Amino acid sequence: MLNPAPTDHPVHELIQQRFSPKAFLKRAVDPATLQSLLEAARWAPSSFNEQPWAFIVATSDRPEDFERLLACLVPGNQSWAGQAPVLMLTVAKLAFDRNGRPNRHALHDIGLASAQLALEATGRGLAAHFMAGFDAEHARGTYDIPEGFEPVAAVAVGYPDKPEAPPGETREAGFAPRRRKPLKDFVFARKWGESAALAT
Repeated sequence: MLNPAPTDHPVHELIQQRFSPKAFLKRAVDPATLQSLLEAARWAPSSFNEQPWAFIVATSDRPEDFERLLACLVPGNQSWAGQAPVLMLTVAKLAFDRNGRPNRHALHDIGLASAQLALEATGRGLAAHFMAGFDAEHARGTYDIPEGFEPVAAVAVGYPDKPEAPPGETREAGFAPRRRKPLKDFVFARKWGESAALAT
C-alpha cells in the first residue's frame, strides 16, 4: 500500500488507500477501466437525481487532445500532471433541469461523483489527483463550455509510481506524511464550534 492514511478510527481500506500522488507510471489506462471509473461517478447520489456533472476526458494516446487539456492547467501542475496517462475536467451544471432554478447543491453533487470515481480508481490500483490549479476561462474557451456550466476541477488519473521515482518537490508533495484535522475541529453538536461528545 502506497502512503496509507494514518486514520484515528477504522475505515474501509479503499478510503485508507486513496491518496493524491504526483508521480505516475508510464502505463496506459485501458478504455474499459476508464469506463468503470466514469460508471462509478454516474451512480453517485444527487439532489433530485439531477446528476449535474460532466467529465471532459483526454488520454495520452491521443497527444493532440491530451495537450489541449494539459494547457488548461497552471504551469506548476502541468509539470507533473503531464506524466499521467489520463487527464479530466469536471464541470457542473448550475441550474436544475426540472425547473431552471439555481441548483445550490451542484458542486456538492459533482464532489460526490468525483469521490466515487476516486474510490473506484483506488480499488483498481489507480489514483486520481484532483486539482484546483487550472484556468477555468481557458477551459471554457477550449471546450466551448456554455453559460450555466462551471468548470470545477482538473484531474490526473493513472497508476501511482513508487515514492522514490520523482525527484525534488514533487516527490515530497506526493509522499509526505498525511495529515487531517481531528474530528473535534469539525464535528459539532449543541452549537457551532462546540465539539460533539463522540468527536472528543
